[in-house]
Amino acid sequence: MSIRRPIVAATLALATLSGAAYAGDAVPNEAHSLDLGTVSGVAYYTVEPEGYRVVATLAENADGTPLRVTSVLAPGQSVTFSTPRAAGIDPVEVEITREADILRVRDTATLTN
Repeated sequence: MSIRRPIVAATLALATLSGAAYAGDAVPNEAHSLDLGTVSGVAYYTVEPEGYRVVATLAENADGTPLRVTSVLAPGQSVTFSTPRAAGIDPVEVEITREADILRVRDTATLTN
C-alpha cells in the first residue's frame, strides 16, 4: 500500500468533517471542504508576509491521485477551482477570494443567481 492512499483518505475525511463547502469565510490554518462534484478535497490558508497562502488538495476519490495547488492571494485576488460537466452545462466551481483581511469560499453558481 502506498503512502498516497492514507493521505487521500485523511484529506477526504477532513473534507467530510469540516462542513459545507460552498459558502463562508475561511479561518487561517483551518481546513475548509471543497466539493466539485466528482472531485473533492480541502483547502486552508496561512497568513504570510507576501499574502495569504491558499493550499488546496483535491482528488477524484480515495483511490485517485491527489493534486495540490498553492496560490498566494493579495487583497482583491481570487483563485477558482472547477470541474467540467456535459456539453452545455456550466462547470462546478468553487471560488476562493481575498477581500481585505477576509478569505471567502463560495460556489460561483450562487454568484449568478
